[in-house]
Amino acid sequence: MIDRRDALAGMAAMFGAALFAPIARAAAAQLPAISDGPPSSPVFTAQQRALMTALSERVMPTTDTPGAIAAGVPAFIEKLLADWAAPEDRKPIVAGLDAIEARSRSDYKVAADKATQAQQDALLTLAMENKLPGGADFFDKFRQLVLTGYFTSEVGIAQEREYLPVPGHYDGAFPYSKVNKVYSS
Repeated sequence: MIDRRDALAGMAAMFGAALFAPIARAAAAQLPAISDGPPSSPVFTAQQRALMTALSERVMPTTDTPGAIAAGVPAFIEKLLADWAAPEDRKPIVAGLDAIEARSRSDYKVAADKATQAQQDALLTLAMENKLPGGADFFDKFRQLVLTGYFTSEVGIAQEREYLPVPGHYDGAFPYSKVNKVYSS
């Protein structure tokens, strides 16, 4: 079975030069476990953690496969930021969460983690379009964290994608109509 370190290396290759520094550090590390155990120190306040959890599920929602929360993405994000990020790496994430929270309270009169899914999507869209302070920087880095956490988890590797170890069986006549998942190796 593929492990998280191998999957992180694949994610690093996918994002290339735009890779968020903590993900690159974790992928390059020679330590045996990247995500075992709790974070060395808390990164988020309780409100920020609740919002980060809700937004991670909006980036990678539950469909016919489990979403970000079921895949453990929120814990992965906090662990990665606590143990692999420099203080300046955390700033755009924390500031972005705070900007989204402030905008939600201003526009919707509710905490962002309690906003409806449509309202959370609208808030993420504002961040993506850089219509919040530091929004585009937050969105890019946050999206990378969610995708990396998801596609390096057991859920992302084994349920969202079909794991095919290399070398695998080659069937040059495999009918395309029978392909139902993207393969990962």
